[in-house]
Amino acid sequence: MAKKHIIVDPITRIEGHLRVEAVIDENNKIVDAYASSTMFRGMETIMKDRDPRDCGLMAMRICGVCTGTHYQRSIEAVEDAFNVTIPKNARLVRNLIQGALYVHDHLVHFYHLHALDFVDVIAATKADPELTAKESVKWAEVAGHKPYISAAADFKAVQERLLKFVKEGRLGIFGNGYWGNNSYNLTPEQNLIGVTHYLKALDIQRDLAKMQAIFGGKNPHPQSIVVGGVTCVQDIKNPARIALFKSLLKEGTEFIKGAYLPDVYMAGTMYAKEATDSEATYTGKGGTGGGILNYMSYGDFKLDDTGFYNAENLFPSGIVMGADVSKVFEVDADKITEDVAHAWYEGTGAPEHPYVGTTIPKYTGLEKKEDGMAYLKTEEKYSWIKAPLYNGKKMEVGPLARMVVGYAKGDKRITKYVGNFLKRSGLPITVLFSTVGRTAARAIETELMADVMVEWVDELAKNVAMGDDSTWTEFDFDVVSKECKGAGMAEAPRGALGHWMVIKDGRVKNYQAIVPSTWNAGPRDETGQLGAYEAALIGTKVSNPEQPLEIIRTIHSFDPCIACAVHVVDTNGKELAVYKVDPNCAF
Repeated sequence: MAKKHIIVDPITRIEGHLRVEAVIDENNKIVDAYASSTMFRGMETIMKDRDPRDCGLMAMRICGVCTGTHYQRSIEAVEDAFNVTIPKNARLVRNLIQGALYVHDHLVHFYHLHALDFVDVIAATKADPELTAKESVKWAEVAGHKPYISAAADFKAVQERLLKFVKEGRLGIFGNGYWGNNSYNLTPEQNLIGVTHYLKALDIQRDLAKMQAIFGGKNPHPQSIVVGGVTCVQDIKNPARIALFKSLLKEGTEFIKGAYLPDVYMAGTMYAKEATDSEATYTGKGGTGGGILNYMSYGDFKLDDTGFYNAENLFPSGIVMGADVSKVFEVDADKITEDVAHAWYEGTGAPEHPYVGTTIPKYTGLEKKEDGMAYLKTEEKYSWIKAPLYNGKKMEVGPLARMVVGYAKGDKRITKYVGNFLKRSGLPITVLFSTVGRTAARAIETELMADVMVEWVDELAKNVAMGDDSTWTEFDFDVVSKECKGAGMAEAPRGALGHWMVIKDGRVKNYQAIVPSTWNAGPRDETGQLGAYEAALIGTKVSNPEQPLEIIRTIHSFDPCIACAVHVVDTNGKELAVYKVDPNCAF
């Protein structure tokens, strides 16, 4: 039987523009896959010849989700170039701004972008609210917490709203789903729990977003981080602002522990078979969606004031190869390169280190088929994303990488939280190397982050109360900016993020950013190594090729953040227009 070709374009419920092509055999098993970003942006070219102190404000526009992370990484690249160490208060404020982003981003991703890959909304209409309440208590107990919602009346109210929408044909945000697909495993009651928490999370995420604005000035695009420190002096000296942050954090933590974690335990258990199905994998290890199994973390969230690359991290840096948690390799920034053999860019003939990297677009188009469908030229260039490499190897980055590296390094805090999940779920550590494991790692990290932020905000309040209100380190720009270079390498919610900057005579000579979704969504390199998305799909069994839910579930588990831009889409797939963009346009 001939192999079938599946195209999913665009992948929805992500940030940006992503296309996936998959080839399945006669058993509906994916035997090949290609991931392509379909829109060029060229942000790096905008940075050239700018004052490096201004680049953070532009870099944050790379993304409309993790705006503060790009902002901070760009600022840190300048601080690294200038050899500037920020004060304690600035370190703590930055940790709190980024920590607030993590818990907000992870919660929104699970419920509003990813949960419907596990939860069948229509099946929730068949649930018994009384049994649903008991089920809610059950999974909260498994997670070791009280259920955030446990009253049958609350579940019944949501079900009645949902039934009304279904009867009137007004599913709205729940429209166009693959409801009834055989790949959904939850019971009606479990589905009703998921839908109820989905709706409640819309309120919770709004309050979590406020946390970032307290010290960041606003959200999105916070404004309080500058080269040398932060500017929110009055906020850290105001007990009311500290109290508001803690109040919002407390409410959000209750939902994280009483809803988010129990839901992940529930999903992990009900999807445990595929999460441990090593036959449905690229490497023969882990479970469905495992992928390349090489994990990298740059490390992040400084715990002391000994300088950016000298401080102890909440998330340690390191590399784990082939899911072997018995060995951890240290990260050497000199071994990071980007390959453009299959990306729509011109290159220099070999993978380039970011300090000397180039961003020169070279679009070669798509193939045209007789059936009218345009396919990727998979033997040539097929994506606007480059292919990052570490020492010539592909890496996966993100919450799973951070948890795997921390666990492998024996980090006490991470080992405790990961160990709790494995013990309470009754699942083996190999479950982490799967789509389900990637999703679980994000929830584990969210609980950890919510807990540690209490320590940071108390440390900040105590330090200010003792009379230390310093938030900025002075430097002489004219002296330090003559000729230098620096890198801001740390973590974003989606994984390892680096901004590299070369400065000469007070201006940016070269600027390159390798974002988490560059690592994960990158195409093949010149040797044919698959990207993390591509490898994660190999071996996956698709129950219904007309409804490729399994493809969507695995891709969503990475929390793709491809680009931050707007374009016009015809819902019937018709090409509306073609535009040529000058990448050297003014900002």
